[in-house]
Amino acid sequence: MALRGVWQLQKLVVNYCDWGGSSRGIRAFMEAHLPAFKEKNPHLEVVTELVRGQHPNLKGIYKNHNERVVCVRNLPPEDILLQATRLRNSLGRKVVKLRTRHVTKRPSVQGTWTTDLKM
Repeated sequence: MALRGVWQLQKLVVNYCDWGGSSRGIRAFMEAHLPAFKEKNPHLEVVTELVRGQHPNLKGIYKNHNERVVCVRNLPPEDILLQATRLRNSLGRKVVKLRTRHVTKRPSVQGTWTTDLKM
């Protein structure tokens, strides 16, 4: 995703195995979809790495020095293209878990609502 007009994904690393069965889809993705993906995204550095005996994955390296790794084991080429597009579109920020479901700057003066009624 572009933040102030600048794409945040710097580098996309494609790790695959040349003989493993779980890498069948990523090998087909590299032949069919990867050249067009590189052409549509000239700002993006795409690197392929041969890692034998490991399951395939996509690693996105962002401008804020964060990394996201997505396992693409046994996925068809179309789903791998979808995962690569999702990595490109994300900002690369860490996921922040909220403490409560309701976030407000001014909490209630009466206190939190409970089901216990005292009569």
